Amino acid sequence: MSAVDTLFVIASSALVLLMTPALGLFYAGMVNRNNTLNTILNSTMLYALIALQWIILGYTLAFGDDKGWIIGGLNHIFLTDTNYSYVGNIPERLFVFFQMLFAVIGAAIITGSLVERMRFGVLLVFILCWSSLAYDILAHWVWGGGWLMKIGSLDFAGGGVVHIAAGVAGLIGCIMLGKRKFKRGLLPHSLPLSFIGAILLWMGWLGFNTGSALSVNSVAVNAFITTNFSVVGAMLSWMIIEWTKYGKPTLLGSITGIVAGLVAITPAAGFVTPFASIVIGFLASPICFFAISFLKSKFGYDDTLDAFGLHGIGGIWGGIATGLFATSSVNAIVREEAIGEGLFYSGDFNLLFVQLVAVLACFLLSAIVSYVILKVMCCFVALRVEETQEENGLDQSLHGEIAYRQ
Repeated sequence: MSAVDTLFVIASSALVLLMTPALGLFYAGMVNRNNTLNTILNSTMLYALIALQWIILGYTLAFGDDKGWIIGGLNHIFLTDTNYSYVGNIPERLFVFFQMLFAVIGAAIITGSLVERMRFGVLLVFILCWSSLAYDILAHWVWGGGWLMKIGSLDFAGGGVVHIAAGVAGLIGCIMLGKRKFKRGLLPHSLPLSFIGAILLWMGWLGFNTGSALSVNSVAVNAFITTNFSVVGAMLSWMIIEWTKYGKPTLLGSITGIVAGLVAITPAAGFVTPFASIVIGFLASPICFFAISFLKSKFGYDDTLDAFGLHGIGGIWGGIATGLFATSSVNAIVREEAIGEGLFYSGDFNLLFVQLVAVLACFLLSAIVSYVILKVMCCFVALRVEETQEENGLDQSLHGEIAYRQ
């Protein structure tokens, strides 16, 4: 065991832990004021729920002994055999905790598409089932010895496993749930609250991406730098888009650009150069902006807080960008375990093709699982709150609390 690496992953875990309540604040500032507490509670309660699921079953499905390149075995159920094991130079139980936080934030991202109209209990059951049947399996495919890992796909910190999967689950969920009936304006009720959440997300993301190296080394340093530079590119390009299209740059656009840049660099952070990360972030904003401003209105789905537009589309771009920009000069894994270097370094399409396969696999599995879960649930319970509850806000009707006194 390396004491330095262990301390590094502990610190990274603390930062990732910050992301779930930060996401709650980011989301809460953008909903109607009468749904503020419900939106925060969605993220907070999912931490407890998914953490318990991960300890009992999730970790072993994701990282247990490989079964046919599809799923992990049950040798880690209830964490009964990880007392003296190690992953790299850190205790396995610390790795379990670090990966658990990824499962938690992935689940919390989904809520952004469903807020202001889904019943609280229904949300918890849906995401618990989705985590077991989609997230854990994808984590095994990509990181735990599954088929995507075997064919050489690259996903440094969860662009496909976390962001594509969560964004697609949110998309399927909001389509099946239906549109909100009472939209009280399109602007956030508290931009300062969302700003605080975005900045805390940025800080937490440094642990998310940097800690994925699992060691204090050059790859971790590169991931730290590329994460920040991707944000630089994304913020600038989102501002340019808004200033050109609407004549005014906005704080809402800036914090949205922050998240777009963070999502896009996640799968590539430990594989690309700092300059490439700026390009990835700079292109992430127009791609996500197009999804939010055009695709959503074109197809008519009510993705409340654009979880699919930011995380799903941003994750797709990040996975593709990894196939373009990954280089062994940053990380030897690109040469040793992947199918080859990125298109711009090798001149061949091998890695890009594999990345496209991985993106499609993450999209389809999450979509199919989400649809089946919600379809089955529809047979037993109503997915939406009652119309009067939606009109009056979920804080008071579901939780008996209010965020703001008149």
